[in-house]
Amino acid sequence: MVQKLGELLVRENYITAADLQQALEEQKKHGGRLGANLTRLGLIQEEELADFLSKQFGVPSINLSEVEIDREVINLVSEELARKHSLIPITRAGPTLVVAMADPSNMFAVGDLEFYAGFKVDVVVAPENAINEAIDKYYGDAEADLTESLDWEEFEGMDVELGGDEDDEVNVGDLEKASEDAPVIRLVNMILTDAIKKNASDIHIEPYEKTFRVRYRIDGVLYEVMKPPMKLKNPIVARVKIMSSLNIAEKRLPQDGRIKIKLGKNQEMDYRVSVLPTLFGEKVVCRLLDKSNLQLDMTKLGFFEDQLKKFQTAVHQPYGMVLVTGPTGSGKTTTLYSALSELNQTTTNISTAEDPVEFNLMGINQVQMKEEIGLNFASALRSFLRQDPDIIMVGEIRDFETAEIAVKAALTGHLVLSTLHTNDAPSTVNRLLNMGVEPFLVSSSVNVIQAQRLARKNCAECSVPVEVELSTLMDLGMSEEEAKECDCKKGEGCSVCNETGYKGRIALSEVMYMYDELKEFVLNGASSAELKSEARRLGMLTLRQAGLKRLAEGMTTPEEVLRSTAGD
Repeated sequence: MVQKLGELLVRENYITAADLQQALEEQKKHGGRLGANLTRLGLIQEEELADFLSKQFGVPSINLSEVEIDREVINLVSEELARKHSLIPITRAGPTLVVAMADPSNMFAVGDLEFYAGFKVDVVVAPENAINEAIDKYYGDAEADLTESLDWEEFEGMDVELGGDEDDEVNVGDLEKASEDAPVIRLVNMILTDAIKKNASDIHIEPYEKTFRVRYRIDGVLYEVMKPPMKLKNPIVARVKIMSSLNIAEKRLPQDGRIKIKLGKNQEMDYRVSVLPTLFGEKVVCRLLDKSNLQLDMTKLGFFEDQLKKFQTAVHQPYGMVLVTGPTGSGKTTTLYSALSELNQTTTNISTAEDPVEFNLMGINQVQMKEEIGLNFASALRSFLRQDPDIIMVGEIRDFETAEIAVKAALTGHLVLSTLHTNDAPSTVNRLLNMGVEPFLVSSSVNVIQAQRLARKNCAECSVPVEVELSTLMDLGMSEEEAKECDCKKGEGCSVCNETGYKGRIALSEVMYMYDELKEFVLNGASSAELKSEARRLGMLTLRQAGLKRLAEGMTTPEEVLRSTAGD
């Protein structure tokens, strides 16, 4: 595409063949786009190049100096994406985002933007220097507009910048004093409480060489919300560590802690805090644990009726294993807690081994793992078996020792609930076999395997019917008849959903009940593909099929189904 652009410019007499050769040699030495090298060498004016691209690709050109871009539009595209592809969002009209680009032929950039921003992209052309100036202008001033409750001038008098190799010799007293400064306290409190208002699941506080940023994960996607001044990097991290009862002098090792905040008379919010030393300082991630929003009703977890029936049947067996699988943040713990809540009776002894304990559940004996003193899943399981248990939950089966004890417990009259990290339900069987568990033990002990993902839901306030090409739906896995009948919807964006078009998430589940036919397949050493094929024959709905059903119901979008599930 770069060579083609050069040839077109020569053909239209904008530059000579010698000019093109000179720019290509410059590009080999210094990189960058051909257009940028041509303008840097003075072989063509930026405005001329923009006009040429506008005519060549049939898209309008724009003078960015005459445009004032709304802050809400800027926040729809991250600074990293803008700089990576030399583009800037201009305006938004419903589901369409108008973006100024230096190279309108860069379809990779358009695809990247449509995927991450969730909008249909319309392109206009602007000179690259003008775009870079606009990026510096709008993203460089972002922290001044992101929170009205803070005045950064309060921090001007603070002399607390600590960086580079001096971090190891930091004066802990000075750092603690800086972290207790009123503006720092207010800023950290604002970050923690604003995340609650925005329904974030995680807060990321991240230091880099020349910038410091705060991001929230909302409905599974990270959004940058703030770029505090670099001088506040260490005081902010120290403040969070103090609130988490962590050692602020220890900056070389990872640490884990917890913050509990009272929001009202009866509402509390827990934050699970993880501090990780990185190249340019300590990164902090806070997972928000809101017990008031914990969904313990299994009928509201997003199962389809047939799936719920199979899962509940397995959970109410007197013994055996119930395995829930999926990536981090896919709601595995919520599903297990819901099952435990349903099983929690005064006549039942339930013990759980968790790392970490996310929510406290009345009537259940929960044990926090502590690897540093030898309290791991395997040792906890052994102790549970001496505690006259009925039901055991293991946070995760990570190794053969834990798997072996869990399987033996399931075969000796106990119901065992646990999680694994696998891509889907059928591959979980192979994971256990690869750990060293014998096939006859797997087939005898496992009652059900449930895989799950979380997909963003369309905003109920602004979702509208949209036309989706049949080929797109068929590529996702729908039959032609299903695609024709599919009534797709997509959120246009409103104040309720922060202009994203999505609000909340829905679980997509794959429930593989271990019928006798499947147990026979396991005993015969069947592959994951063979197990999946047989499970589908027996009525299992795959993750992709669950996503397509939710798509047909208008609850989510094709982009979300593609993002959260793999094809069958």
